[in-house]
Amino acid sequence: MRTTKRFTPHLLERFFRLGRGLGIFGDYIPWHRVSRSDPSSHGRSHLLQGKDRQHELLSDHEWVAIMFVFMLLDLLDVREQYPLAQQEGRHEVGAYRVDIGDELFPGTLALAAMLGFKPPKTTEGEESANWVMTTDLLIALRNDDSTVELLAVAVKTIDEMEQKRKCELLAIEREYWIARGVTWLLITPALYEEQVALNLRMQMPWTLGERASTRDRLTAVEVVRHFPGRSLTFILQQLEATLGEMDLAQRAFWQAVYCGEIPMNLRRGWRPHQPVVLLPHKDFVAQNPIASRRSAWI
Repeated sequence: MRTTKRFTPHLLERFFRLGRGLGIFGDYIPWHRVSRSDPSSHGRSHLLQGKDRQHELLSDHEWVAIMFVFMLLDLLDVREQYPLAQQEGRHEVGAYRVDIGDELFPGTLALAAMLGFKPPKTTEGEESANWVMTTDLLIALRNDDSTVELLAVAVKTIDEMEQKRKCELLAIEREYWIARGVTWLLITPALYEEQVALNLRMQMPWTLGERASTRDRLTAVEVVRHFPGRSLTFILQQLEATLGEMDLAQRAFWQAVYCGEIPMNLRRGWRPHQPVVLLPHKDFVAQNPIASRRSAWI
């Protein structure tokens, strides 16, 4: 009989030995992975090829959230399933900066005690170990002065928010990042429109595909400006005639949308005969809950 893998103290030790949760950029290894050797997630898991590496996402909602992350113009790095320190330690931004000093910040065990919650544990027989809590997405942003700041994002469903224990764990996670001066966002499906999420997922092959050049993206911008209110089909046909191939036309158009050069209304339906409608920049940004820093609980 096939048995379902589950988390045990022995498995947590193995994760530590493998260097889970360490590294940045292409060298980062998520604490939880989409693999046969890991216990399965409760929802659908996804492997998504990003700029530097393959991202491992444990739900449809995480998939949508990381698509919002990829739209951030100041994005430097994103690490999914990021493990939180159980004991006090140095600031996580030190992975990108050498000027953070030696200040220590509280770990999850001390914060759980401060809040009056039992720290999560995992057991197997007579053995037990403190559970390693994680943040779904830890984002590194590059500021105008070239310094780096972090943004922590938890991605949860409405059903999860109705569970008392889940809310206790989220409270610990929230205090963890507040203690470090890091903005923490809780993203639920109620914070974004379903049609926006659907559009982002449908256009993913072009937005995350081979990079279109700056010149090709600007060509897409000029075509949209020259033909206001025309259908997506018409815009892409004009771009194909200029750039020479439809795949490049799709990539140039959607990548220009992603970086805000074409501030498109993403609430439109999927049908290509519908018009491309532009929004004021602030309204375009408002479609993205992470860019606009919306949170279900903060």
